[in-house]
Amino acid sequence: MTHESPADFRTLMAGFPTGVTIVTTAGADDVPRGMTLTSLCSVSLEPPVLLVCMRRGSPTLEAVQDGGGFAVNLLHRGARTTAELFASGAQDRFERVPWRMTGEAAGPHLLGAAHTIADCRVTSDHIVGDHVVIMGRVTAVSRLGEEQQPLLYGLRRFETWPDTEDRLSYDFIS
Repeated sequence: MTHESPADFRTLMAGFPTGVTIVTTAGADDVPRGMTLTSLCSVSLEPPVLLVCMRRGSPTLEAVQDGGGFAVNLLHRGARTTAELFASGAQDRFERVPWRMTGEAAGPHLLGAAHTIADCRVTSDHIVGDHVVIMGRVTAVSRLGEEQQPLLYGLRRFETWPDTEDRLSYDFIS
């Protein structure tokens, strides 16, 4: 049995393309927080639960745990610059993108970058290595505008599916 390095693990995961999300929330000080993630998974349909994995020590993670809620902004193919901005840690990220947080929203909704948003209430969290797994019960789903293709990340680059007329439709829930 061999023990792989973090670089080997990154290479492994780079070969697993996934959708790109920005998890948002508001801190106790009502300051919006958010970070780009590719660690999102459906857990249960009844009740609707998903999980996100967030880096320990992240101000966004702290705000999610303190406030008990978050929004998952599923990014569309035109949102690469927003994904990069929220991955950069720039302090002014919310000043550089359109967003709104009203009513029962669990976190800021990124109006120009997201095609769909899920508002979630934290049901549990678990420390796993250098990350925390957050389980969230989905309380609302909002679709923004027309159907748009998702932004994908894999092989260390952003992509999207090619346009094609031969689309098959499958609904997969693990």
